[in-house]
Amino acid sequence: MTSSSRSFVVVSALVAAWTLLVVARLLQLQVYRHDSFVRQARRQQERTIEVSPVRGVIYDRNYHPLAMSVQVDSIFAVPGEIPNPRDTAKMLSPILGISEAELQRRLKSGRFFSWIKRKVSDREAKRVRQLNLQGIYTQKENKRFYPKRELAAHVLGYVGMDDHGLAGLELSYESSIRGRPAQLVIETDAKQRWRGREGRPPEPGQNLVLTLDENIQYIAERELAAAVNQFRPLSATVIVQEPHTGEILAMANQPTFNPNRYSDFPPDSLRNPAVAASYEPGSTFKIVTVASALEEKLTEPGERIDCQMGAIVLAGHVIHDHHKYGVLTVNEIMQNSSGVGVIKLALRLGNENMYRYMQAFGFGAPTGIELPGEARGLTKPPERWSKISIGAIAMGQEVGVTSLQIVSIASAAANGGWWMRPTIVREQFRKARSSMPPAPRKVMSEETAAAIRKMLTMVVTSGTAKTAQLNGYTAAGKTGTAQKIDPRTGTYSKRDYVASYVGFAPAESPMFTILVAVDSPRGKIYGGEVAAPVFKRIAEQILAYRNVPPSLPVKPALRQAAWTGQRQPAPADFAAELPSSDWNDAEALDGSGAAMLSIDSGVAAPNFISKTARSVAGESQLQGVPVRLIGSGLAYHQSPEPGSLLRVDQKITVWFKVGSAAGLAQAQQSTGVQAQTANRPKEDQPTDQGAITAPKRQDNPWTSPGIHKTGGATQRSVRPAGVTPIAAPG
Repeated sequence: MTSSSRSFVVVSALVAAWTLLVVARLLQLQVYRHDSFVRQARRQQERTIEVSPVRGVIYDRNYHPLAMSVQVDSIFAVPGEIPNPRDTAKMLSPILGISEAELQRRLKSGRFFSWIKRKVSDREAKRVRQLNLQGIYTQKENKRFYPKRELAAHVLGYVGMDDHGLAGLELSYESSIRGRPAQLVIETDAKQRWRGREGRPPEPGQNLVLTLDENIQYIAERELAAAVNQFRPLSATVIVQEPHTGEILAMANQPTFNPNRYSDFPPDSLRNPAVAASYEPGSTFKIVTVASALEEKLTEPGERIDCQMGAIVLAGHVIHDHHKYGVLTVNEIMQNSSGVGVIKLALRLGNENMYRYMQAFGFGAPTGIELPGEARGLTKPPERWSKISIGAIAMGQEVGVTSLQIVSIASAAANGGWWMRPTIVREQFRKARSSMPPAPRKVMSEETAAAIRKMLTMVVTSGTAKTAQLNGYTAAGKTGTAQKIDPRTGTYSKRDYVASYVGFAPAESPMFTILVAVDSPRGKIYGGEVAAPVFKRIAEQILAYRNVPPSLPVKPALRQAAWTGQRQPAPADFAAELPSSDWNDAEALDGSGAAMLSIDSGVAAPNFISKTARSVAGESQLQGVPVRLIGSGLAYHQSPEPGSLLRVDQKITVWFKVGSAAGLAQAQQSTGVQAQTANRPKEDQPTDQGAITAPKRQDNPWTSPGIHKTGGATQRSVRPAGVTPIAAPG
């Protein structure tokens, strides 16, 4: 082989080897490590940003929205495009309320994407766009918005900036309400030039329909705020329940908060004491004691029991009643809330039976409502009871309960003896409930339930709850006044009490059950003075709202049941609080800027005064306003008053009287002037039978401002074992 041939072979071999190496390298890069290099390139050139999802709407039972998602702007930066981060930060700082140092840190991050501020107001977004700063951009996101502000805040809960539910139903139903967030893909080149493209589309969350009634919730919150304003307690709770289904129609707490700005409120106001707080119930627990004794056939309503002039000795401890009662029937024991009487019934039951009925009635276990953080209450097995525990528990001491547990027992008495699980979610769109509510369980016989209803009616008509008597309707219920434990001494406080009332109306055919619990009121302490009047005002308005015809004579002078205080202006930043100008029907504002709950029809009540029944009937037909006519002659009074805004389908009740026009005009004037003060109960001695003087009422209850925030923290305690009880009146 010649030298030239050898050279050719060598060169060919080298070329072939080189070609094989190149091919191998290409195979390695393009085939074997292709996916790895693509991922590295994407990490360098792309960033995937999650955009807030469209959370499902939460409605009340009548499909009024209580929580929704609205589109707002979020501001982000591409640091590589910003020529002077310092000047940019200086211009953005006063608009966004972020320090210049923090803004400079974000603008110099070296990344090609950085959030500056998410979910800003329309005003902030507009001012940023007007600056036209290089490297600063806006992106549409979804923000959770609560159009009724404080209304049902503890039930709804709130969400964080990342759109994760943090409390209430927003937390309980997070997985179904939240939906799937959208994705925005940001791509950049070597010169840090970027472009965005849509990635994964969003998937909206599922909607919820609640058992709450927006109007009843508003009534409950408004009257609870009035009581807090009057008695200045640490906290207060109202629950309204439909006794035959267990559905919660309203759940209100004070102090409350605005979920649109939850971070501005103290942590105590974010807690839901209606489900999370345990307290000693006091005399409302006597319903359990008496019902258990009746169910075991150990007594009957007419049995006469010696109450020993208000004192009984248990294991060497003297327990005093709030009054020196002698011989009382079982009906009268409940009517007068005799502690000695119920202790004697509990002694017949014995420890084991008493504990068995407590468990059957649901104490010591959560009710299973759909809200998070529900407390179990505090109960002890009989082997841990002291020798006086049976007497203390019979009166509602040495046991911890929740407001939901107490209202459920009253509902069982109202519906014929069935314990219904409290529920607050009525329907979940596009998905069946993960578990059906348990079947109702029978906790007392119809005979026992009827006897308890009769006793509770007597409590209202002639017992410790006279202040709960309704205008035109019957009512039944039980007061409670429980001493709290002083944490400094470990003994019962002589200053702090939980004043409560639980009842239902109408007594003969209950439509709803209401519990009112007020923690540590000031000025007055008894359930009949503090809580029962709140029940009265709420119940009368619910019955009027539902157009329930009165079953008793109606006193026109008491037509206005709701307390109304001085109008409070909306927060100064309320306009900025609205997250988007696209949402124009969030709340109505009156002339003073106060936020109003829109529950009226927009139709003003005509003036029927001094007209005949025929004229009133004809005019009502022409205007399409339903009326209810009482009496004959000329109209001398109507409710609602002329000019008041009517709710949808609300009837106007018109009273007629035979007499001169001058006399009727005088009666009309007298009714209008004296409606605020007529038939008010006078101040009584500080006992549970006492009444309160209601604050002056001026406004129409359907057009008054929203709930006022009141400070205070929930501090409820349960008596430790071994503390000698002192019987408090009901």
